[in-house]
Amino acid sequence: MPTVSVKRDLLFHALGRTYTDEEFDELCFEFGLELDEITSEKDIISREQGDTKAEGASDVILYKIDVPANRYDLLCLEGLVRGLQVFKMEAPRYRRVSPASSEPQRLVITEETTAVRPHAVAAVLRNITFTQERYDSFIELQEKLHQNVCRKRTLVAIGTHDLDTISGPFTYTAKPPGDIRFKPLNQAKEYTAQELMSLYKTDSHLRHYLHIIEDEAVYPVIYDSNGIVLSMPPIINGDHSKISLNTKNVFIECTATDLTKAKIVLDMMVTMFCEYCEEKETLSADFINRKVGISESTEHIAQLLTKMCLRSEVMSDGEQIEVEIPPTRSDVIHACDIMEDAAMAYGFNNIPRTTPRTYTIANQLPLNKLSELLRQDLAAAGFTEALTFALVARTTLLSGLLKTVAANRKMPLPLRLFEISDVVLKDESKDVGARNNRRLCAVYYNKSPGFEVIHGLMDRVMQLLEIKPGQGNGYHIQAADDSTFFPGRCAEIFACGKSIGRLGVLHPDVINRFELTMPCSALDIDIEHFL
Repeated sequence: MPTVSVKRDLLFHALGRTYTDEEFDELCFEFGLELDEITSEKDIISREQGDTKAEGASDVILYKIDVPANRYDLLCLEGLVRGLQVFKMEAPRYRRVSPASSEPQRLVITEETTAVRPHAVAAVLRNITFTQERYDSFIELQEKLHQNVCRKRTLVAIGTHDLDTISGPFTYTAKPPGDIRFKPLNQAKEYTAQELMSLYKTDSHLRHYLHIIEDEAVYPVIYDSNGIVLSMPPIINGDHSKISLNTKNVFIECTATDLTKAKIVLDMMVTMFCEYCEEKETLSADFINRKVGISESTEHIAQLLTKMCLRSEVMSDGEQIEVEIPPTRSDVIHACDIMEDAAMAYGFNNIPRTTPRTYTIANQLPLNKLSELLRQDLAAAGFTEALTFALVARTTLLSGLLKTVAANRKMPLPLRLFEISDVVLKDESKDVGARNNRRLCAVYYNKSPGFEVIHGLMDRVMQLLEIKPGQGNGYHIQAADDSTFFPGRCAEIFACGKSIGRLGVLHPDVINRFELTMPCSALDIDIEHFL
């Protein structure tokens, strides 16, 4: 869970009242947050670097608050204050405001960007008054979003500019590195993009982002109508348009490889400092009552949802509730998310304890039981289990295992790793448009490819599942083409007449992408087929 550090006195001033530490801890708990630590900058430095280093540091009290990973709207002081105030008072309404004296700004995206970073969205914050605290919070929010939903700028990169120093329409394009030249943020002279990549290789902050575009034939760049460079995402902004405490109008651009994430990030940046737009969802009070285990009126449930920043009204039939979902609540993607907020506002401790209406005997799910049995025998076969990011909506386990190999490549060879976990596949028949699929993936990394090792592991798995070699009701492999694997070194696996996966030697391009230098073979099969 992300942790947000805020100054206690500044937080209380924004909330309009003071709390004891116990009262604020209880407020956080009611809202679904956790007050993780009460500290100060001086205490932190003293703890990490010693008392000598801490001399002269600020002793202003800091609250460190753990927030849910999907609540991007709570990553800054403004978001926290808004959420906690709404919990006690009324939800804000967001709307888009057109400029009074000019046409809306435009960001034109050219075809060249498809080769490197194809998406971009933008917005303008007008008539902003920055104090030092607001400015610091604005910059800190960008950084927290970069490290969180933006996945260290690989998915989305945020650029903020003083609109009064540039003029639209703006153009987002891509050019060869030698054709891009500008004065980057906080530098004294102009550089080409190639020179910047060399310059920032020793920069402790920016060098971590160079790999995102370093090997591309063209680099993304944003110009204004006069040819002034605003930014070269996702690396650096131009110095010409940098924002300051005196900035009154902020132009925000988000370039991305994932359009959905770009929209979420832009909404977070905008709604923390202005009002924007809305979205609606309809659900019944009976649905919430049944799922939560309460018996409340439709009107009261609407009031509970409004406390959670979801402005709600009872519809004409008296049973349905129309819920406005603001752009700050990108975590709301299903009616179950609204139900969860209703339960939170009602108070988990207030939900009455009831005896279950049905009598059942608990039993392990067959899929989980099969997974556990396979895990034990794969470990006995000499393979080490890896647990990669299960909450990420991944479509394959292979990339996670290769990252694990890359992180442990200094360990003695060979490396034998496996994982049995879920991937997410598109499925229009499901109400959420996707379904989980339990898969087994294993890799063998050594000085030689070790195809026979991974083939032997597949035979062992089939032996454990009591599937005999052969056509029809047995299992067999046949040659296949897959760009993930080396040509002529890939086979498709069939069991009981159906394709269940593939095995083979990974293509050198795949291995190099993970900064690996030795051959690697892999196995990937669907185990749900054997239930």
